Amino acid sequence: MRYELKINNKIFYAEKGQRYIDIIENIQKNHPFPILAVKHNNNIKELNKEVEYSGNIDLLDTSTLDGFRIYQRGVLFLLYMALKDLYPEDKLYVHHAIGSGLYCELRNGKPSQKKLENLKKKMLEYVEKDLPFEKTTISKFRAMKIFNNVDLKDKASLFKYRKKDKVNIYICDKYFNYFYGYMPPSTKYTDKFDLISIEDGFVIIHPTPDCPDKLPKYKHYAKLSFAFNEYKEWLKILDVSTVGELNELITKGPNEVIELIRVSEALHEKKYAQIADEIIKRKNIKIVLIAGPSSSGKTTSAKRLALQLKVNGLKPIPISLDDYFVDREKTPKDENGNYDFESIYALNLELFNTHLQKLLNGEEIELPKFDFVHGRSLKSGKRIKIDDNQILIIEGIHGLNETLTESIPKEFKYKIYVSALTQMNLDSMNRITTTDTRLIRRIVRDFKFRGHSALATLKMWPSVRRGEDRNIFPYQEEADVMFNSNLIYELSVLKIFAEPLLLSVDNSNKEYSEAKRLLKFLDYFLPITELEEIPKKSIIREFIGRSTFKY
Repeated sequence: MRYELKINNKIFYAEKGQRYIDIIENIQKNHPFPILAVKHNNNIKELNKEVEYSGNIDLLDTSTLDGFRIYQRGVLFLLYMALKDLYPEDKLYVHHAIGSGLYCELRNGKPSQKKLENLKKKMLEYVEKDLPFEKTTISKFRAMKIFNNVDLKDKASLFKYRKKDKVNIYICDKYFNYFYGYMPPSTKYTDKFDLISIEDGFVIIHPTPDCPDKLPKYKHYAKLSFAFNEYKEWLKILDVSTVGELNELITKGPNEVIELIRVSEALHEKKYAQIADEIIKRKNIKIVLIAGPSSSGKTTSAKRLALQLKVNGLKPIPISLDDYFVDREKTPKDENGNYDFESIYALNLELFNTHLQKLLNGEEIELPKFDFVHGRSLKSGKRIKIDDNQILIIEGIHGLNETLTESIPKEFKYKIYVSALTQMNLDSMNRITTTDTRLIRRIVRDFKFRGHSALATLKMWPSVRRGEDRNIFPYQEEADVMFNSNLIYELSVLKIFAEPLLLSVDNSNKEYSEAKRLLKFLDYFLPITELEEIPKKSIIREFIGRSTFKY
């Protein structure tokens, strides 16, 4: 049996029994980055797998998102092995991404610099030995017993409620572990990393898609870190920190689920009230700017904050940045010659700042109205002015960028960054990314309210992410406060809506592997069906519907 493979527009042949690693051996010599896996007819395949059919091959290295994820899992396995070897009584907890690093903590407290150096040295020894990561499939009940016996009860709890009877675990040297996703062929593939001490733990840094052949420079984001730590305290209140614990609670019945929903929503409401109180305390504030990435819940947050400001005697006036777009022919273009509607210069900054200045001076203005069909700015006929007890609320992706409101003194502005900063993880070493939560929210919302299929959303998502990297994330530390819009129960709700949409993506599309990954991810969650218990003003209603707010 002979298989024909198309790689980089060239034809290669594989004999029966040959592995992918054998096929790409010569390609790797001229490839700029280590190839960690391949995508064969839109299915991700580990390099040690045998080729079983013909088709198109895409190479996954650290310049790709899938390659980056595989590299990260390999580094985490190295760290786990080193910790078990040198400090067997300790335990690793992988928390969240921050900057270009991945924040982790150890059970025995903040590690000394010497401890981090020892761990890194041991990890590099494993790299030098070129130890294979070997996949084996066992029954989930045997896996649960194994992990219960080695102080990884959170992994056993994760498997307990999975529908599949089998589990893939990886073995390297004398150690075994479970990671949600694929692994590199061996330890030599993950030779670039560092451990940097911060706060109560440390960050792991390694090559990223933006910096695929070397270690990126780590920049710490103190406000973002504070927001994550605040949510960690919320998890203590809710007494849930992993998906296994969430599933355990769901099986106890609707009363437990309803209480979880109520407390989660109450924590959100309390935070909105605290933000409103802070705005009132700063007596000069006349403009509240709310920004955040896609599907972060900005619009609902703006509306709920407005309610809390009304409780404090203020009358908020919303202004939409969408109405301040320049005429289409004046819109800047991106590197591909396409209109860049996400650029801050797609907005009429001069008119916007002039209007803000007039409003702050007590003058009346006429708001513009943008005609999206013809790409023209029109007069709306709607005139506004602000009195002493009124305040402007402006929601949009550029809210944190000082260029947007450069003519307005900082003492008149209050900036809020909103994002779904997921803190609950699958288990102690498999985290839930903020990006995945937002993507699943968007898939559900785009289908329900915009008529877009899951495939359409997956196709546009990389472009959305590039826009966020340019226009939002660089300014997040400019915020006066960060609001974490994540709800601990939301993925168990979104699962019900997202799964059938993702199942519609077939393997003729390059997005198939991403749809398959998200389906596998959602499979870990038991569903929450008590939808009537979710408040009508909840963030999650922005995505699943039946909100009390108009969007």
